[in-house]
This record gives sequence, C-alpha cells and structure tokens, in this order.
Amino acid sequence: MLAVAIKKGSREKTLDFQEMGTVRCDGCGEEFFIGHNPQSADRRVAERQAKWLEKVLAEEHERDRKHCDRIELPD
Repeated sequence: MLAVAIKKGSREKTLDFQEMGTVRCDGCGEEFFIGHNPQSADRRVAERQAKWLEKVLAEEHERDRKHCDRIELPD
C-alpha cells in the first residue's frame, strides 16, 4: 500500500490520495495529512501511521531537523 504524510500548505500533490486524517506536530504546530491510495485505504492502518508519525515528528525536533514536505509511511 502506498501511504504518505504531506505537510499542509506545501506544494506536494495530494490529488492521487484519499485523505485519511490529519496529524499536528506538538513541537511546532505544522499539520500533515495522511493520504492513502484510494483502492487500499484503511482507517485502522491510518491510525497506526498517525501514532508513528507523531513519534517521527517529535524525534525530528529533538535532533533539530526540519520536517520534510512529504514523508513515506509504513504499512
């Protein structure tokens, strides 16, 4: 399954994805929408990915890294 997190307001294309939810970074407030391929969209997977993404965003702040506009999500 192809799943990505795309920073809201970025120039990344979202047309090919079904929006599955939004994650807000606790450190800076940037928001990312979780997008799935419409043929394989799965709410339970999206919930796991949201938890994973929250951890990744927090780790990036700990390492003084900026968030990418697009982050590939695990299945």
